[in-house]
Amino acid sequence: MKTIMIDPGHGGSDPGATYKGNEEKKFNLLMALVVKDFLVSKYNVNVLMTRTGDQTLSLSDRSNLANRSNLDFYLSIHHNAGGGTGFESYVYNGSVPSETLSYQGIIHDEVMAAVKPYNVTDRGKKRANFHVLRETTMPSVLVEVLFVDNQKDVALLNDGTFRQSVGTALAKGVAKALALPAKESGNKQLFKVIAGSFAERKNAEDRVKELKAGAFEAFIDTVVVSGKTYYRVQIGAFSKRDNAEDQVKALSRIGIDAFILTEGAVPNPTEPPPTEPPKPTMPPQPPGIDYSILGPSIVQSQQLDDFVKTVNPSAPMLGKFYIYYGDLYGIRGDIAFAQAIHETNYFRFTGQVKPSQNNYAGIGTTGPGKDGASFATPEEGVLAHIQHLYAYATTKPLPNGAPLVDPRFSLVTRGIAKNWTDLNGKWAVPGTTYGQSILSVYKRNLENALKAMEIQKALLMDSLEKLK
Repeated sequence: MKTIMIDPGHGGSDPGATYKGNEEKKFNLLMALVVKDFLVSKYNVNVLMTRTGDQTLSLSDRSNLANRSNLDFYLSIHHNAGGGTGFESYVYNGSVPSETLSYQGIIHDEVMAAVKPYNVTDRGKKRANFHVLRETTMPSVLVEVLFVDNQKDVALLNDGTFRQSVGTALAKGVAKALALPAKESGNKQLFKVIAGSFAERKNAEDRVKELKAGAFEAFIDTVVVSGKTYYRVQIGAFSKRDNAEDQVKALSRIGIDAFILTEGAVPNPTEPPPTEPPKPTMPPQPPGIDYSILGPSIVQSQQLDDFVKTVNPSAPMLGKFYIYYGDLYGIRGDIAFAQAIHETNYFRFTGQVKPSQNNYAGIGTTGPGKDGASFATPEEGVLAHIQHLYAYATTKPLPNGAPLVDPRFSLVTRGIAKNWTDLNGKWAVPGTTYGQSILSVYKRNLENALKAMEIQKALLMDSLEKLK
């Protein structure tokens, strides 16, 4: 099985190109996650990431990580700046492996075909002396997706549909270039042996060294669970479970505990999928309890969108933004989504705020004639909502990773509402049941998600019975 690495450029203290609150590092990561998700869902391939959050990495950190990961391909994702427009790709302008130029051509052409409806300028297939192209030892390509400082381009970059189109095209290009085998639609399964999962990358690297000393080859796979990054050490993937179990036993003999992750069309319901472990379910909570604003989301983004569309089929697809920015700020994004439903009447905007404002939290809407804040894009509106909740819930400084877009952030008395019911009389004035109303919506969302899981479980069990 081939291994590739996706490198979202910049991150942490290095925002990359910036323009009117837009930061390149955010676009790089969002695009890279689309590429990774498409590849792991459609192809038999190991996909590694240089970063899965807002981490600071030097150029040497990136190239060194690539060179010690036994890669077949390295893709660096960037967004341009400098007054131009369009898409371009790069390979090193010195000596490169023979297949590198071929890979560049295939990936570049796949993207340009996908963005043709958007009239994106083709800036060409280029060569340059970039560090991550020069210092990596495997075939490497760097792409520059539009310009952060071009008003037309940045409007596209803030459009989730456009990002999905480009990310999918990049993934398809990589798959075509490397001739990645597609996952079978039948019942074939793959059993991956995991010899440890660590919160610190150094610990995972130490485990790889330990395994190598014992004559076991391993690599590190990065996963994100509830907003936290974990580094899994994988040592083999087998089509037969017996072989995977033999590997676990062999590792046990040298004192290393390992476990098996099952990937395939008929997964073991008790095991999480390797790329997006399901978040633990929580029984519906009575709407009158104190429930913290801070914490990880429980309901997944697709489940949020599915729930709101049971009432309003025309509702915007905002779940992924509430989960992404909720995780970034440590806010319960799934309950913030319920608050947005409460504020907008399931995004039907039957009150004072208009849909064009992208103001899902009623920020600044204080009475007749005061329609509140407006935000350039739906994503920015969600970000402002999460930031406003952050102001209420904690006195900590804003984390890195997104610009401050909430115009009333500084007007909030910081840390005055730890729980959703503490918003009573503060977010909604007057009011003694505002928080309870939010939790009541969230309770219905949980019930809907649990029902969907029961249906999925029944389908899985039925499939398993047919295989006996």
